Amino acid sequence: MISTLEELGIGFVPFAPLGKGFLTGTINENTLFESGDFRNTVPRFSVKNRKANQELLDLLNDMAKVKNCKPAQIALAWLLAQKPWIVPIPGTTKIHRLQENIGAVDVNLSEAELDSMEIALKNIQIVGARYTEELLNSVGK
Repeated sequence: MISTLEELGIGFVPFAPLGKGFLTGTINENTLFESGDFRNTVPRFSVKNRKANQELLDLLNDMAKVKNCKPAQIALAWLLAQKPWIVPIPGTTKIHRLQENIGAVDVNLSEAELDSMEIALKNIQIVGARYTEELLNSVGK
């Protein structure tokens, strides 16, 4: 898809680039969501799947320590480094998270760091569907 977008000169705006909060490093297998939280219905956010996906968070946390920043900033910086026409739109309701997200533009990932992350990402299998079957069917996916 990315090569087609590039060929056609079409930008890409990733929705929920922080995985509905998962890539912030603040959610783990012990996190309890409030009763009305949408993530309670999402398969990827089951306790079992959050535990299984911890390897991705470990990668982000390790790189964040090296770069002296937050895991969310690494995730966003990685996206920004992919192509200049990829513009993520992280959502937030908290001003400190907005400031944290904006700080991602100041995180510079070297080619070696990006290569290292790419190799690691190829070996990480993300577990759990992004949405319930009902929601996936409602959008034809």
